[in-house]
Amino acid sequence: MTGLTERVQRVDRSSIRVMYDMAESADRDLVRLEVGEPDFDTPEHVVDAAAEAARSGDTHYTANAGLPELRRAIADRMAADFDIQTEPDGVVVTNGGMEALHLAVLSVAAPGEELLYPTPGWPNYASQAYLADAEPVEVAMPADEGYPLDADRVRAAMTDDTAAVVLCSPSNPTGRVYDEDEMRDVVAAAADHDAYVIADEVYGGLAYDRDVTGIAALADHPEHVLTVNSCSKTYAMTGWRVGWLVAPPAIADEVAKIHESTTACAGSVAQRAAIAALTGPREPVEEMCERFRERRDYVVDRVADIDGLTCPRPEGAFYAFLDPAVEGSSLEIAEELLADYGVVLAPGDGFGDAGAGQLRLSFANSMDRIETGFDRIERFMADR
Repeated sequence: MTGLTERVQRVDRSSIRVMYDMAESADRDLVRLEVGEPDFDTPEHVVDAAAEAARSGDTHYTANAGLPELRRAIADRMAADFDIQTEPDGVVVTNGGMEALHLAVLSVAAPGEELLYPTPGWPNYASQAYLADAEPVEVAMPADEGYPLDADRVRAAMTDDTAAVVLCSPSNPTGRVYDEDEMRDVVAAAADHDAYVIADEVYGGLAYDRDVTGIAALADHPEHVLTVNSCSKTYAMTGWRVGWLVAPPAIADEVAKIHESTTACAGSVAQRAAIAALTGPREPVEEMCERFRERRDYVVDRVADIDGLTCPRPEGAFYAFLDPAVEGSSLEIAEELLADYGVVLAPGDGFGDAGAGQLRLSFANSMDRIETGFDRIERFMADR
């Protein structure tokens, strides 16, 4: 096809969205466990703050880097929750965590340079590399150990062309919380190569077995860490599209500059909502996390009871990375589950070659739907 750039043509559609579209077009009762989105409503005090902002006329452009009050709230929340110390001038507010990731990659990866990421890993990392004319490099983590972060494998994959390494902890799709020493070693290796670590910590507020410390707080070289986070997962605000990038101020200034040419600024009303989320009562966040923990425990128990089905124990986020001992590709298995059993999961090979033959299940759904979904998965495994 003429008229399209190579960078655009190299980007594949996410297999998550492939299954989403198939499910949307199906005229039947399906258990939808393919999309990673909290099934909780945005807390009422957040909605009230947005409504008040809209009614009072707070509906105009903001500074490219975001409202000063929000940048301060983000800096305070990053310190309180993740021990990441930053000032507001090191924060850029974006349209969701995805734009923060996009701006980070555009800022530090030159054409032809490499963006490394452990796999199984979120497919958008590869897309972001292509859109920057960089090269994505998958680094497979040890499957027999449940995909923990192996810093030696990451270091071995680095070259003089490595621009950045993306670390997502808790992990999408495995739910693993990476070992702090391993993350520290990856940052040290990146510093040795004059590269960055982009810390994708959007699930950091959803950890079940221990508190999560931000990678920038762990590292001996915090100046080599760019942190991506958002309101989407922790505060059930996916549709509000408010995220942020925390970086050394000199980099934050450059990111704000190119932000002007992408979306200019996040929506003013959504930014007011984010201030309320970050500074308001913590009970809605704690309640949602507790519900996810209960679902995680149920998922672990059900997987253990189904012959031929295994997964690493999710320690955060709201995903289980299932390994069904059946023949077929990830997509073939996912399509059969949808067509014949009425349950929708994301194909594992969409998260890199390391996920071949596996499936990502999102337990961001009600307990009764999760139970029904597992009943159908159990029937599928028995039939196989």
